[in-house]
Amino acid sequence: MKALIIRIRSFINTITGSIAFYPTFYAISAVVFALIMKWAERNNVSSYLQEHLPQLVINDIDTARSILSTLIAGGISMLVFSFSMVMLLLSQAAANYSPRVLPNLISNRKHQFILGTFLATILYNIITVIGLEPSGEKYQLPGFSVLIGIISAFVALGAFVYFIHSISTSIQINNILEDIFNKSSNRLKLLIQEERVAEDFPDTSNWFTYKTKKSGTIQNISINGLKEAVEEFDTRFEVLIVKGQYILTDSDMFLSEKELNDEELKEIYKNFNYSESELVSDNYALGFKQITEIGIKAMSPGINDPGTAIDTIDYLTELVRIRMQKEDHSITLNDDSNPILKVKVIAFETLIYNVFASYRNYCKHDISVMQKLLQLFNRCIGRESCQQSYHHVLHKQAQLLISDAEKSISNEHDIGVLKNQFKEIENKMSTIN
Repeated sequence: MKALIIRIRSFINTITGSIAFYPTFYAISAVVFALIMKWAERNNVSSYLQEHLPQLVINDIDTARSILSTLIAGGISMLVFSFSMVMLLLSQAAANYSPRVLPNLISNRKHQFILGTFLATILYNIITVIGLEPSGEKYQLPGFSVLIGIISAFVALGAFVYFIHSISTSIQINNILEDIFNKSSNRLKLLIQEERVAEDFPDTSNWFTYKTKKSGTIQNISINGLKEAVEEFDTRFEVLIVKGQYILTDSDMFLSEKELNDEELKEIYKNFNYSESELVSDNYALGFKQITEIGIKAMSPGINDPGTAIDTIDYLTELVRIRMQKEDHSITLNDDSNPILKVKVIAFETLIYNVFASYRNYCKHDISVMQKLLQLFNRCIGRESCQQSYHHVLHKQAQLLISDAEKSISNEHDIGVLKNQFKEIENKMSTIN
């Protein structure tokens, strides 16, 4: 039952991240509602409306058919235009910023709702116009259904106007960066909030090692599921893989204090979710990666936009300061405050190196970007952190930055400005040491 719940949650997260989920849901809902209205029309709902609000009812079948046909044709045109705009948005984002931002843009529910509204309006009106029959003595025109079709068209027009506004703002780089930053920082803060101080985890050198069954990217690890498995199977685990890491078949996956049988292993493997989509809301490290890639892409010769690169460093500054509050490991405790589960996370040193090695390689010739990077180190060094070693990691990156800048910038004055900034960092480090 527990495994089924985990699978259902994973399935829901996967399908809701698809651009087709909400449009499909709206379309099915529209078809069901149209069939309900056909049943209501057979129970003379339109005759009641004709009696009390006759000004809202269309009694001429040719007029009703013409209106619905026009609404269907107009709805299809708006749907095609909206779909084309979404594809253009994704294409421009991939070309100008980074292909890794596409999953976040695709999962934008506002655009999914709007496309779903268009599709629902079209399908409802199609079913309604099919239900229009030749006039007869005992036949009542489905005026109420036609009225709802007209109202839905007004709703679709309002959604179209909002779509134009939304599509023009979502492509702006500041909004993309802010969205990535918010998701990444919220995930980090949640992990820090849930983090509990634990004693050193037991020595696992003699524990049983279990390997992966297939290749793929581990997008999510169910900590609650593994915690329940610890209690159910009376053991403890150490997870050896990092969330977001691509693993190969027969790679070391986790250690168990107790030897597990095939049925137990089958249940435990269900807590590791394979997915090729990269969602920042599930893995904060992807936020660092995506913001870095946007900054590096902005410094490419084809784009040459140092302003965007500087903006990315501002967001990275705050993310680094938040990450300094998190330990380099994740240990889960049971109700008795005993460590039962250790999950490997990307180390602070590795994360910082991967980010700033790219900036040093592609931006070392630009004095403005170099100044901003040194400003980042200056702001973060000396800030409160859970480990003093984090300050030394940042200091090392500042040293590498100055070394690369001296080799790439020939102007002595510019180098002097950078060295003065580096001296401030050195002074802060001396007070820490």
